[in-house]
Amino acid sequence: MLRDLPALFRSRGYIYAAVLTAGVTTLAIEVSALRLLGNVFGTANFVWAAIIGAVLLYLAVGNYAGGVWADAGPRADRFYELLAWAGIATGALPLVSRPVLLWSAGWVAQLNGAVAAGAFAGALLLLAAPLALLGAVTPFAVRLLLDDPAGAGKIAGRVYAVSTGGSLLGCFLPVLLVIPAVGTRLTFIAFAGLLVAVALGGLAPRQPRRAALMLVMAALLAGLAAWLARAPAKPIAGLQFETESAYNLIQVVKRNGIRYLLLNEGQGIHSMLDPNNAATGGTWDYFLAAPYFTERRPDKAPVERVAIVGLAAGTIARQYTLAFGAVPIDGIELDAEIVAAGRKYFELTQPNVNVIIGDGRWVLAHSSERYSVVLVDAYRLPYIPAHLTTVEFFREVRAHLALDGALAVNVGRAPDDRRLVDAIATTLASVFASVHIMDVPHSLNSVLVATMEPTQSAMLRRNLEALPGSASPLLRMALVAGVQALRPPAQPGLLFTDDRVPIEQLTDSILLRFLLQSGRPGLEG
Repeated sequence: MLRDLPALFRSRGYIYAAVLTAGVTTLAIEVSALRLLGNVFGTANFVWAAIIGAVLLYLAVGNYAGGVWADAGPRADRFYELLAWAGIATGALPLVSRPVLLWSAGWVAQLNGAVAAGAFAGALLLLAAPLALLGAVTPFAVRLLLDDPAGAGKIAGRVYAVSTGGSLLGCFLPVLLVIPAVGTRLTFIAFAGLLVAVALGGLAPRQPRRAALMLVMAALLAGLAAWLARAPAKPIAGLQFETESAYNLIQVVKRNGIRYLLLNEGQGIHSMLDPNNAATGGTWDYFLAAPYFTERRPDKAPVERVAIVGLAAGTIARQYTLAFGAVPIDGIELDAEIVAAGRKYFELTQPNVNVIIGDGRWVLAHSSERYSVVLVDAYRLPYIPAHLTTVEFFREVRAHLALDGALAVNVGRAPDDRRLVDAIATTLASVFASVHIMDVPHSLNSVLVATMEPTQSAMLRRNLEALPGSASPLLRMALVAGVQALRPPAQPGLLFTDDRVPIEQLTDSILLRFLLQSGRPGLEG
């Protein structure tokens, strides 16, 4: 079998293997680039659009250049050398981009929008070399395999089919397997190593010295990457823990004795834990007011069962347990790695909390439970799952609420832009009898509470006055804060349905306003 290897590396079939590997790597770069840039700029639609646009541009340039290079010198050694350089450029991408992204992160932390936008454009330019080289692979392979012009169509079709099949693999492998296992930076290195290995297999029998030189270059690059991989993907003061899941870059930071959960670009706080203070002073406290927008019967507990869509590291679950005791709580969270961080760093260990890993809408649709309150904390600009904002989703929630139940939703806004709040309130009002709004002080958040039966905001004050003396101080504080945070009803806004959810147009403009604010709300101040 070993004697057959040289023949294998020289065969036409090996060229197809090289094309397949190039296709895998191309999509792996595209998918992984979102994670690389998302750590700084987030994953809003305009970030995706910029990456996809850059990929298509560079592939088009590479396709054209590859055809020209192939006609100028249709030799297999040049083809494999092209593949090797593409692998080396891919491996260098996270290393070269690191100083650019760190520089960008500093400006984003100061929220200097213009400079951040320039740095973002510079980061995208880093994709040019590997993707242009990979774009040249397919037309070069077609030229090498073309013996008879009469069969040109069949050869080209076969090569592009193999390349597309590789791209299909490259679409799923990074997200489902490689990034969760080794992280974003080593994902680039892994696919670069695969590309270089295939290239050297074809180049070594033809140009052994050149292959040896490229092997040395690739080995040095891999060693440097392994050394840099030990550093945090995005350094931040007080970092205690960092990992990458299939969905997020997850960071736990500790400042002044308080732990915070940050995701991706780190501009929003997704959970917090102050071991010396039950109250957080943030959005999570205001969720405690949700059951008190309806009239409370003295003989019935205000909360009998709770569902949380967007459990994160468990701050809301902890608040409800402290305020109401060990009531059953179903905490729904898409990202299992966030739950693991919650258990280790945020005391997400209450026996009354039933953690369900999955999509909130899917889990509710397949649940037979009824809840006193359903709490949705899955909106964080720019991460707003459109399917959790629609009339159809809120109807699903309504079907799982008790007759005197309530739904509370955390919605982001800009200081002078309430369009998203108005749109969510309008959508809620099409399903529920009443909708109330609390603006969380010193933040860019509003908590909207929708009730099954017609209610007045004044009911919150009456329930506060009727609280027994034995009520939790945390609960009493939350109701006092809720009364003070009440806002007038929302203005008419867009109605979101499964068929039409133009939420990105809103969130993109709100995100821009958010980035132009001074300081991270809630973290620095």
